[in-house]
Amino acid sequence: MSNNRFEGKTAIVTGAAGGIGEVYARRLAAEGANVVVADLNDEAGKQVAADLGGLYVNTDVADPGSAQALATATLDAYGQIDYLVNNAAIYGGMQLDFLITVPWDYYKKFMSVNLDGALNVTRAVYGHMKPGSAIVNQSSTAAWLYSGFYGLAKVGVNGLTQQLATELGGSGIRVNAIAPGPIDTEATKSTTPGNMVKDMVAKLPLSRMGTPDDLVGMLLFLLSDEASWVTGQIFNVDGGQIIRS
Repeated sequence: MSNNRFEGKTAIVTGAAGGIGEVYARRLAAEGANVVVADLNDEAGKQVAADLGGLYVNTDVADPGSAQALATATLDAYGQIDYLVNNAAIYGGMQLDFLITVPWDYYKKFMSVNLDGALNVTRAVYGHMKPGSAIVNQSSTAAWLYSGFYGLAKVGVNGLTQQLATELGGSGIRVNAIAPGPIDTEATKSTTPGNMVKDMVAKLPLSRMGTPDDLVGMLLFLLSDEASWVTGQIFNVDGGQIIRS
């Protein structure tokens, strides 16, 4: 059921053709937002956008020109950009390797999407956002655990979130991040060995895998006016996986 709290607002969700991003996009649309689905998976992305009555834009977040084209298409369609959800990432099927041995070309491509992508899209849209707008970046509890180059990228996302919050605060734009714990998605199943997932879940105080729906409440809160004095924060939604003092 919708309370239409985002009616008349426009939200860009990157990586929204499937997985967590798709769930984010569908919930934002259910609450009245015009949703722009930004992805490289044209078939799935167009279907999600059609379901929502929204807009699909083929977007490579690692490419500054593509990010600019996303901003332009959004403005042409809706005339404004109120919210940005930087969710796009290389995750499903990613290589598992050490920092000291991962092929350099793969590492650079990975970072260009998983870290630089959030900055590219933010740079493309922030100048069109009014005071009261908000950005949410997708981090991970991997930032606080040994997770190789994936964890390093998420450490970078956390730092990026705090730096952008500082730089954009004067424009009235809030920037926060969500750090999920282990989430039950196809991407997780295709990436993380089942025994590793089972071991992680066994150690959680709330001993079950999370779902994309578990993350939505935090996203909607951070984008809403209820979080009007919240910025520069990384919020774990993780079943208690990481407990920090």
